Amino acid sequence: MRVTVRLFALQRQQLGTREVRLELPEGATIQAAWETLAAAHPVLEPARDSVRFARNGEYASSDETLADGDELAVIPPVAGGADDLPGAVDPRVRRIALSVEPIGDATLAELRAAVATDADGAVVAFLGRTRETPGTPAPGQEAQAQRFAGQRVVGLEYEAYEAMALRTLEAIADEIEARFGVRRLGIVHRVGPVGLGEASVAIVVAAAHRGEAFAACRYAIEELKARAPIWKSERFADGSVWLGAPARTGPPGSPGSAEERE
Repeated sequence: MRVTVRLFALQRQQLGTREVRLELPEGATIQAAWETLAAAHPVLEPARDSVRFARNGEYASSDETLADGDELAVIPPVAGGADDLPGAVDPRVRRIALSVEPIGDATLAELRAAVATDADGAVVAFLGRTRETPGTPAPGQEAQAQRFAGQRVVGLEYEAYEAMALRTLEAIADEIEARFGVRRLGIVHRVGPVGLGEASVAIVVAAAHRGEAFAACRYAIEELKARAPIWKSERFADGSVWLGAPARTGPPGSPGSAEERE
C-alpha cells in the first residue's frame, strides 16, 4: 500500500521536501512507517522521542494501523466557527484564522467588535509578540542554538499544518466552552515571517465576568502553544533555529494526551 508522509519545520528542512511517499505492506503501523522513513533518511532517527504523528489530520498513536492512501504527518515539537442562530440567549461567536497579514490594532478592534455582545461585562485580549531574546531550542537543535549564543533575534518564521491547526483551535474553543462556559472568542495566528516587535498571535475573549474571561484566554494560549501544529524558527543575522517542545495530543490529563514509549 502507498502512504504519503508530510514533513514540517525541522524534518522538512532536513530532507529538503514537504512530502515523501512510502510503499508499505498491508497492516503496517505508523511506527513501521516511521522506521521505514528513518531507515531511508537516517538524519530523522534522533527525533523519534520528540515527534508525534497525525493520520489524515488527526493525532494518532504510533501503534495505529495505516490504510492505503493515508496521509501521515510527522509533527515536530510545536512552538509552544460558526455562530449560533440570531436570537440565541447566549450566542456562540468564534473567529479562528491563520493569516499571512500583520496583526495590529485593527485586528484587535475587529475581534473585539465581532465577539463581544451586550451580555458581556469583560473582554480580555492577549497579544504575543516577537522578542529579541532567544527561546528554548527544539530537541536536536541545541548545538545549532549555541552557534548564535549572545546574538539578537531579528525575527521569527512560522509554519503550520493549516487544516489540522484550525481543527485543533476549534477543539480548544470547544474545551473552553465546556470548562469555563465561555462561548465567544477570537484567535488569529500568523504564518510566514514575523518581524521583531510584530504580533504573532491575537486572542480576544468575551464573557459576562472577568474571572471566566481571564481563565479562558490563558487556557487558549497555553493549549495553542502545547498542541496546535504550528512551528516557529528564530532568525538571526546569519542563520536560524527551530524552537519548541514535543506536542501534547489532547487536553491536559486526557488519555493519549502524550505518547508513551518504552
